[in-house]
Amino acid sequence: MTTIIVGLHVSVCILLILIVLLQSGKGAEMGASIGGGGSQTFFGAAGPANILTKITTVVAIVFMVTSLTLAYLSGHQAQSSVMTGDTTPVETTSE
Repeated sequence: MTTIIVGLHVSVCILLILIVLLQSGKGAEMGASIGGGGSQTFFGAAGPANILTKITTVVAIVFMVTSLTLAYLSGHQAQSSVMTGDTTPVETTSE
């Protein structure tokens, strides 16, 4: 179970980094308003802001849930061992 959550967590981390890097900064609208028509070609007339903001929110929530789950699981590990019933040999010295 922990392996699945760690795999999901790493995937979400990479996805979150890529989504944040795809988003444009606050000054990017200036170039589009002056005459750069390329901002509307890929994401449509509404632009990428709404789509990427929603995706970022969902991925960030999944990231937080997996982080909290991994923190909980690491604090509540089972105290059992695969070596039950075996005793460690004790070295005796005879003088």
